Amino acid sequence: MKRALAAAALTLAGRALLVRLALAKLRRDVRALNGGDYRPLLANFAEDAVLHFNDGEHRWAGVHRGRAAVERFLQNFVAAGIRGELSELVVGGPPWRMTLVARFDDYAQAPDGREIYRNRTALVAHARWGRIVRQEDFYEDTARIDAFEASLRALGVQPMA
Repeated sequence: MKRALAAAALTLAGRALLVRLALAKLRRDVRALNGGDYRPLLANFAEDAVLHFNDGEHRWAGVHRGRAAVERFLQNFVAAGIRGELSELVVGGPPWRMTLVARFDDYAQAPDGREIYRNRTALVAHARWGRIVRQEDFYEDTARIDAFEASLRALGVQPMA
């Protein structure tokens, strides 16, 4: 009985440590993203990753298949001047079939400093051995993304090819 309790305690402690380490790493990657460097975040995606983003009349719409497509997505994210904060992370499942759910709040400002975008997001990612293989982003208000796209175009910020 003591062995079983010790094993359970060790398992719980290991899981808590895993979540704390993952959150620290992802926050560091988001800080780099906020500074214009998307590469640390991109490194978390598998070569065959699929990123599902809500449909609409904006540069991020649709399904982005493969790491190169995810990279273009992130390049557009950085080029648009979006900044964000990862505030929560919930992790479930074993390392070979892990699910991560994160809260990510993002915003952007025009060159004159006025805020032109703000939204709250739930990111649901499925990972294998530390690499994201599928991610879906769910926004509080998807109409804000379309309005943001209109603001970007009015400012002359074109999508990356």
